[in-house]
Amino acid sequence: MSQASESETTEGTGRIKSVSGPVVKAVDLDARMNDVVYVGDEGLMGEVIEIEGDVTTIQVYEETSGVAPREPVENTGEPLSVDLGPGMLDAIYDGVQRPLDVLEEKMDSAFLDRGVDAPGIDLEKKWEFTPEVEVGDSVEAGDIVGVVPETVTIDHKVMVPPGYEGGVVESVEEGEFTVDEPIVTLENGEEVTMHQEWPVREKRPTIEKRTPREPLVSGQRILDGLFPIAKGGTAAIPGPFGSGKTVTQHSLAKFADADIVVYVGCGERGNEMTEVIEDFPELEDPKNGNSLMARTSLIANTSNMPVAARESCVYTGITIAEYYRDMGYDVALMADSTSRWAEAMREISSRLEEMPGEEGYPAYLAARLAEFYERAGYFENLNGTEGSVSAIGAVSPPGGDFSEPVTQNTLRIVKTFWALDADLAERRHFPAINWNESYSLYQDQLDPWFKENVAEDWAERRQWAVDTLDEEGELQEIVQLVGKDALPEDQRLILDVARYLREGYLQQNAFIDVDMYCPPEKTYAILTTIQTYNDEAFDALDAGVPIEDITAIDAAPKLNRIATQEDWEAFVEELKAEITEQIRSLY
Repeated sequence: MSQASESETTEGTGRIKSVSGPVVKAVDLDARMNDVVYVGDEGLMGEVIEIEGDVTTIQVYEETSGVAPREPVENTGEPLSVDLGPGMLDAIYDGVQRPLDVLEEKMDSAFLDRGVDAPGIDLEKKWEFTPEVEVGDSVEAGDIVGVVPETVTIDHKVMVPPGYEGGVVESVEEGEFTVDEPIVTLENGEEVTMHQEWPVREKRPTIEKRTPREPLVSGQRILDGLFPIAKGGTAAIPGPFGSGKTVTQHSLAKFADADIVVYVGCGERGNEMTEVIEDFPELEDPKNGNSLMARTSLIANTSNMPVAARESCVYTGITIAEYYRDMGYDVALMADSTSRWAEAMREISSRLEEMPGEEGYPAYLAARLAEFYERAGYFENLNGTEGSVSAIGAVSPPGGDFSEPVTQNTLRIVKTFWALDADLAERRHFPAINWNESYSLYQDQLDPWFKENVAEDWAERRQWAVDTLDEEGELQEIVQLVGKDALPEDQRLILDVARYLREGYLQQNAFIDVDMYCPPEKTYAILTTIQTYNDEAFDALDAGVPIEDITAIDAAPKLNRIATQEDWEAFVEELKAEITEQIRSLY
């Protein structure tokens, strides 16, 4: 919600009583919970979070240094809202949807001044509107009335806002219009524009939330092959510093088969957001060859920005995601990281002198996390289309301790858990996802899709890989005690096969063009080739061939080269035949 598009402030201006960091207390203010207010002589944006008698507590989304008691507090009478309409893609916002490029132009500086504001979308720019309804048609809330080419990649579908009564179309315009000009008028007097406002803490209405049945294909073998997430699913990526949380989310944002990406940098370091801002415009969208930013909206709320704005940035992101979902798009929301969001809630809670919960976090931490992730899902929209919001949140547990409250409460909510491991990262095994600790609860409902679109035996192949890796984990404990040479030959062979699974299947090189993205068909081909080696090797072992001879065949090391082959289909067929021929020649 911007000062440029807000309603007039209400009468009964209050005054500041006290200031404690981002928490300001005011008196004589006629306000309701979650109303947006402007604080002090500079008009700093804030939100009402507590009302006790005549004292109203406000969290301010800007730096409050220099703000003094008795300065005015003005109430807008409206909740914190975002501007929705064409222009949100290829845009970079702060936590309360102020466009950073516009603010930079206003101030002629890269450093933000306090009290400077701008609408979330350009109110002056004209967009080419093509109607999809005619005079006499009947429309309801949520119905699509026309299309605007927002970017070279995405058509923005203009909808009747939720809450409209709807009715018969009286007039329709075609041509170029600003977002606030009426383009469709109904007989009951309601006017439809390209601009909507929506409270960030309120989910947008739908007809039904459905069980997701299609995977969000990421192009990461360990994710698609072992721990898939559904379109409309939820996932958590916890891990210690340096284990690859941000890089994993960047890869998902670049390659996941979502129509729209909303990337929320919540309290992360500025250099990480700088990398996103610099890289994404130059990256080629693998779907169509256009710039990746043409289907991306970035919300940059870095660690040096006011802490209270972190609390709102995830809601801003999920509201934008829901808006595009209502058009029938599949949206992937990346939140990096929810731990910084929780830390912001902890700071605000402590300044409010609320009773702390575990490790000082507020008692409502679990409820807030659930409210956020619950807004993800696969939905039937009001207009009959189907769309999804997939929420993927990074978690930064201090010291990599997964028993801390944010990680544990997140695990109770999400259905996919990608556990990053510092030991794997130190060994340069990337993605550094620990296959023994990670899991996905979407496997059963996604297996039919993989069987139909990739291979009938997808689930069986995956289960073989999981069992082999589990068995390797158990054997490694014995190896540390007695050494590998003390194991029986069949167990030594299991360790050899598991090594190829780790190095040739689970590892992926983001610096090689042909390996940075791996389609499910290639993921399946790599796994089946390794299993061919496994089956032939055990047959030879049963025939009495020494394990040293089996593991010494020339074809085996080529298993680690499949991922980097341009013509991997032909390479796989040749390698399978070569493995079979070389092993069978031993007996």
